[in-house]
Amino acid sequence: MTPAEVDPNEHILVVEDDRDLRDTLAEALRLEGYEVVSAEHGEAALRHLRSGARPCMVLLDLMMPVMDGWTLRREMLKDAALAAIPVVVMTAAGAGRAAGVEATVVVHKPLVMDDLVALVEAHCPHGAN
Repeated sequence: MTPAEVDPNEHILVVEDDRDLRDTLAEALRLEGYEVVSAEHGEAALRHLRSGARPCMVLLDLMMPVMDGWTLRREMLKDAALAAIPVVVMTAAGAGRAAGVEATVVVHKPLVMDDLVALVEAHCPHGAN
């Protein structure tokens, strides 16, 4: 879905440069009843967030072109409203590289979809569970 097609405050923002993984995550979450907005890099995600949208959670890849996940998270932390959004970092990088992101949770790729859905459900109870 595009940002114009969802309630700006009732969605999950998936930020992932790998199109197949991004589409798979979005589809799996939609099947669970969630509205999803996808962004292919941090700059697109930041534009979405600065438009006034407040997702219930951000699923964030770290290694992306244009603007990586570390930079996006630093930008989010500069704004109190954005800093309060729960962030689940999804990474293939080692735990040490993900440690400085100030995420709610760090999960390592390859992802276990059931575990990821459980994390989303803990922060976004409006899905059709």
